[in-house]
Amino acid sequence: MEMPVPDTMVLSAKARIVARLRTVLPADAVIDDVAETRAYECDALTAYRCPPLAAVLPRTTAEVSAVLRICHEESVPVVPRGSGTSLAGGALPTADCVILGVARMNGVIETDYDNRYIRVQSGRTNLSVTGAVESDGFFYAPDPSSQLACAIAGNIAMNSGGAHCLKYGVTTNNLLGVTLVQMDGTVLEIGGPYMDPVGLDLLGVICGSEGQLGVVTEATLRILPKPEGARPVLVGFDSNEVAGQCVSDIIKAGVLPVAIEFMDRPCIRACEAFAKAGYPDCEALLIIEVEGSPAEIDEQLALIKVIALRHNPVEFREAADEDQAKRIWLGRKSAFGAMGQINDYMCLDGTIPVSSLPYVLRRIGEMSKAVGLDVANVFHAGDGNMHPLILFDANKPGDLELCEALGADILRLCVEVGGCLTGEHGVGIEKRDLMGVQFAPDDLEAQLWVKDVFDPKWLLNPAKVFPLSVTASRRAA
Repeated sequence: MEMPVPDTMVLSAKARIVARLRTVLPADAVIDDVAETRAYECDALTAYRCPPLAAVLPRTTAEVSAVLRICHEESVPVVPRGSGTSLAGGALPTADCVILGVARMNGVIETDYDNRYIRVQSGRTNLSVTGAVESDGFFYAPDPSSQLACAIAGNIAMNSGGAHCLKYGVTTNNLLGVTLVQMDGTVLEIGGPYMDPVGLDLLGVICGSEGQLGVVTEATLRILPKPEGARPVLVGFDSNEVAGQCVSDIIKAGVLPVAIEFMDRPCIRACEAFAKAGYPDCEALLIIEVEGSPAEIDEQLALIKVIALRHNPVEFREAADEDQAKRIWLGRKSAFGAMGQINDYMCLDGTIPVSSLPYVLRRIGEMSKAVGLDVANVFHAGDGNMHPLILFDANKPGDLELCEALGADILRLCVEVGGCLTGEHGVGIEKRDLMGVQFAPDDLEAQLWVKDVFDPKWLLNPAKVFPLSVTASRRAA
C-alpha cells in the first residue's frame, strides 16, 4: 500500500517540534521515544505499520488546539486517533506525522434526560456512554462489534453503525453536535442539543469525514429510553442464498426488527468453538431481534416466523428468557475475535440493497473459489451492510496481495449492484484507490474542495480517503 514520502524537513526538525509540544502538554503526554511510538504504528488493519514521528495524548480541547496550532506552524501532518480499532487503516501514521490520541479525553460533561442527550469527551468508549445512563433507564443506540473498546471519536470519523442500526440508525442519526478543532487550532461548535440547527448541515459533513477536516474533542449524543422489552430468535438455513432471501422478504413485509444479523457456516463454526453459544450446525444463520411491549414482540415474531417457515429453516429458536437471549448474541458479538483465532483475515464492509443479498452472496462464493481463498460472512443483513472476512496466511508470500485483490473485486460488486464501498468502517487506506469506482471525477473534486476549505495545507490524516494521485497536487500547493 503506497504511502507518501516523508517530509525530510519535518524529520530533521523532530527535536524542535517535540520541544514545542512539551511546552503546551504535561510531560507524560508527549511520546517521542522510538520504541514507545511503536504502540501507535498501526490500527486494526495490522498488515501495514509505520511508527510516527511522535504521539501526543491531550486531555482537553484547549490542549488539542495548542498542539494543532504548533503542528500547523511547523507543517507537521497530524493523524487523529481514537482507540485504534479502525479496520480500514484510518489511523495509520506516516513517518513524519504526529499521532493525536484522544484516549485520555474520556469524561462525561453533561447529561440531560429531559431533552435526551449526553455530552461527552470524544475519547470515551462507545459502550461506556450507555454505561453512564443505563441505571436511569436510557441507552446510546449505535453498537459496533468493537463497542467495548472503540471511541466516540472514531465512531464519528467513520459514521459507525452496529447490530441495532436497522431500527435506530448509525452514528449520524444519533449525533447532535460536536466541538471541532481545525488544523490551525481554531475551535468550532457545530450543532448542539436540538433537532434542526440553522444554516448549512456542517454536522453531516463532519460525521464520516475520517479526520480529514478537524479533530472532534467533544460530542453531544442522542440517548433513548430503554425499550420495554426485547427478544431475539435464531433461524438456521441450508444455504446462504435462502437466508438472504428470507431477510429480503422480512423487510418487504414491512416488519422493522431492531436487528437482523447474518452468519455463514465458517463463521458459525468458529463462533461456536469460541463462545459455545449453542448454535446449530447449518449453512447460514440469522439472528433477528424485535422489541417493544410483550404484545408487540409476540405480534412481530409471529409474522417473522410465518415468513421464515416459507423458506424451510433447519431450525427456528426463540429465546425463552434473558439467559438464552444473551447466548444467542454471544457468538455474534464474538465473531471477529473467533475468526482471528483460526486465521489471518481482512474484513470488508461494502453495503448493498437488501434485495441483492442472495445474488451477492452467491457471487462472493464463486469469487472465493476462483482465487482459492475462503470467505466467511457475518454482517448486518437488515440494512445490507456486508462484512465478508477474507481468510489468508500473512506469512505466505503473495497471499496478502491476493486477499486485497479479491477484496477489491467484492467491493466493486457492491457498487455494481447499487451499493457503496463502505457502510461504517470508512475508506481509510483500504479503499482509497477504489474511490473512482463509486465516484466520478467531478464528485471527487467536490469532496476535495471541502477538504481545501477546512484544511488548506492538507496536513490532517494524510494518505487517507482520496487516491494519492488525486491529492498530490493539493499537498504540493
